[in-house]
Amino acid sequence: MTCCQHDSCDARPLADTGAHRRVLWLVLAINLVIFGGEFGVGWVASSSAVQGDSLDSLGDALVYGISLLVVGRSLRARAMSALTKGALQVAFAVVVMAEVVYRLSHGVPPATALMSLAAAGALVLNGACLALLTRYRADDINMHSVWQCSRNDVIGNAGVLVTSGLIAWTGWWWLDLIFGAALAALFLKTGWSVIRAAVPMVRTSAA
Repeated sequence: MTCCQHDSCDARPLADTGAHRRVLWLVLAINLVIFGGEFGVGWVASSSAVQGDSLDSLGDALVYGISLLVVGRSLRARAMSALTKGALQVAFAVVVMAEVVYRLSHGVPPATALMSLAAAGALVLNGACLALLTRYRADDINMHSVWQCSRNDVIGNAGVLVTSGLIAWTGWWWLDLIFGAALAALFLKTGWSVIRAAVPMVRTSAA
């Protein structure tokens, strides 16, 4: 069980709001860079997996911005922040699935070399983000939810690398669509888990 699922952990004060702000600003900037690079490459490469991954980075940048607004604030503010992040994850799941359906109907094979290049670069940067956030993941629901987003990024980047390699080896371009759908499912699962953890806290803090 994660810390954000226990009331005693959620209600405790933040350990170091200054450190939280510094790390959130840094990972926000990194994710904006990743989004710009991956979205452009995903568009050129006609890859649902890469474009879905880029949207996740944009969503994370928004998440980190929201998290910065609530660092050091009340439990209710932090719970509302987590609730918003969960909703964003669900929304991005819908967007990625729509992209998968579009690619499926048009039958455009992705450019695997560009997919691999984008995923490798993003994996390095997101790995750095995950390392930066890991030490703060148990501080409260706000920091735990941003850590979850970063973890999903690393999983997504690794998956895109594997997918691009398999497509290059087998020629089965539809693997890109399968991974894009799997990525959407991961967004949906993460978003729903964050929402489920945040809703009781919002209700409790409002009582």
